[in-house]
This record gives sequence, C-alpha cells and structure tokens, in this order.
Amino acid sequence: MKIAILGTRGIPNNYGGFEQCAEYLSVGLVEKGHEVTVYSPHFHPYDKDEYKGVKIIKKKSPQNFLGNSASNFIYDFLCFRHAVNMDFEIILQLGLITSSLSIILCRHKGKVIATNIDGLEWKRAKWNPFIQNITKRLERYGIKKSDYLIADNIGIQEYIKNEYNRHSEFIPYGTLKPKKNNQDILDFYKMKPNSYYLTIARLEPENNLEMMFDAYLLSESNFPYFVIGKHPTTYGDYLKDKYRNKGIIFLGAIYNKEVLDNIRYYSKLYIHGHSVGGTNPSLLEAMASKALIVSHDNKFNRSVLNKNAFYFSSAKQLSLILNKKNYNKQELIKNNLDTLDKLYRWPLIIEKYEKYFKTILKI
Repeated sequence: MKIAILGTRGIPNNYGGFEQCAEYLSVGLVEKGHEVTVYSPHFHPYDKDEYKGVKIIKKKSPQNFLGNSASNFIYDFLCFRHAVNMDFEIILQLGLITSSLSIILCRHKGKVIATNIDGLEWKRAKWNPFIQNITKRLERYGIKKSDYLIADNIGIQEYIKNEYNRHSEFIPYGTLKPKKNNQDILDFYKMKPNSYYLTIARLEPENNLEMMFDAYLLSESNFPYFVIGKHPTTYGDYLKDKYRNKGIIFLGAIYNKEVLDNIRYYSKLYIHGHSVGGTNPSLLEAMASKALIVSHDNKFNRSVLNKNAFYFSSAKQLSLILNKKNYNKQELIKNNLDTLDKLYRWPLIIEKYEKYFKTILKI
C-alpha cells in the first residue's frame, strides 16, 4: 500500500501525541513492506528526506506570521492539495478541525481519505463562543466529507455515532515499555522518589490545572507538585503568577522519553486533568511507567483506566485523594499494565491500521 500521513508537525517527534503516532505508525508500516510518506512543516529540524524508510515531504507553514492555529489551516491545505495529486492509495489525516477546510474544499481525485478526528476541539475552554461555534461546524462538515473515520477512544466513537450517525473504527494510540528505571535522573530536578506529585500537560484551561492546583493547596500537602509542559503562554503566565511560591514547580517542556518515564515512575501520584476527549498519549505513558494515577472523571479517561485509578471532578474531591495515607497501588498498576498489553501496544496499533486500510481497499 502507498500511504500518506498528514496533519502533524512532522517526524521524528519533537512535539506531541499525533507526531508520536505518525512516527511509530509510519515506521511500523514501512517495516511491514508498505510505502509511507509523512508530511512535515518546513521548520522541522530534521533535514533529511527519509527517516527509517519513511519518505518525508516538507511544506511551508506560515507559523511565524500567523501563529499556530491560523497557520495550521494553511499548512494542512498545502499538504492535502499536494497529497491528492500524488499516487497514494490512502491519505490518513491526523486531526480534523484544521484539515476540515481542505477535506471540504479540495477535490479528492479518487483518493481515499481516512480521518482520525482526535478530541472534541469545540469544547476547549480557551475558545470563545464564536470560535466554538465555528469549530463545531468544521467538525460536522469534516466528518461528513471524510470517507472513513477513526476514533482513538470509545467515548469519541460513541460521540460520532450519536452526533452524526456515522461509523468510526476504534484504533487507539499505542505506547512502549519503558527502559530500566534510573533513580539518578531525579537528581537534576531535585526530586525525591515517591515524594512528589506530577502532571504532564499543555497549560490549557480544559486540562483542569487550576482545579488541580487548588486541590493541592487545599490538601496542605508537604510534597512538591511538579508540572511538565510548555508554559511561555498567556495562560501559562497566569498560572505561574497565581501559584507562585506555593509548592507548585513549573519545569517547562521535557521531550526525553527516558527522563519522563523515570519521573512518572518515581512520582507519588500522577494527576491527569484532560477532559475534552480522545485517548491522551501522556496518560498511556503514565500507565506504562507504573505510575499511580488520579484522573479527572469523564467518560474518555474512564474508558481507558476503568476502575484502575482514583477519580475527581472537583478540587475538594482531589484534595481528599491527596490526603489519603494508603493506596492500593500494586493492584491498580498491574491492571493498567494488563490493559496496555491487550489494547495499547504499538505493534497491536500498527496491525490494526494495516488491517483497516486493507479492508478499505478490499485487498
């Protein structure tokens, strides 16, 4: 099969979840004998036209002029317009909203378009009502015009069926088993094993960071609370100002997986606040790292964690969890590892994509 993967900031991954998916999926499909191309923005630091057998095509992104959100519409359009004129059999679009105009407006020229819609972008708290309305419309028309749909979470699959009466294939993200633990990694960050709380997330309102930070202050815990994620943003500045010198330590972005896996493993609790849908890669990696997880209570997180986490929907609830003295840690961790082995390992995910694409092409 000849497959194109669009909608990411390129490979190798140096940004986030969809980039990780594009990297592992493309390399895995190449190893299975398929021809795969990943589109990348011109500013990606990797300057070769091939990565582990995956072809790379770079397209211009006006990010420096328009910022992330607006530039992504143009970048996705340029990638899509180029891809439909190539000889790909399947175009896999990772993410729906910024690609929706391309899917709606461009002639598909007989190409099969499979779209992984990600989460519910229109629910993001950072958008005002006008933007939320536009985003919801883009979602509607993008789903209508995509030939096939992929949901990375059972909750998203149910949403697509209930909201648009369309079938979507459930194919989640994958995760890898961490390397051997190395406690020495903690020294650089002045962390002590099992003596700190941890969150890894973009500093966005829908990730419930204020609720989590307020719960931490309400608990009067003596353990520090480390937060990993890009913070030079307006909202990030607001959070840093509001919670300055209160035991919450903003480390910024860290991309080294070995470092992150160890920081997760040695945490007392991993606090996960994502709420707008999809299966979050950082949640799977926390499970894989044998972290004890406290999660925001919503159907998307519950569909992944089931009964193997503590849940909160308010600062008060979370503060009570933080004040617990005993946790049934080993059983919860073992159950999460069993879940990963059954559903969320990359070899399984790559096999599911390959099988689905073959079903689509009837080969």
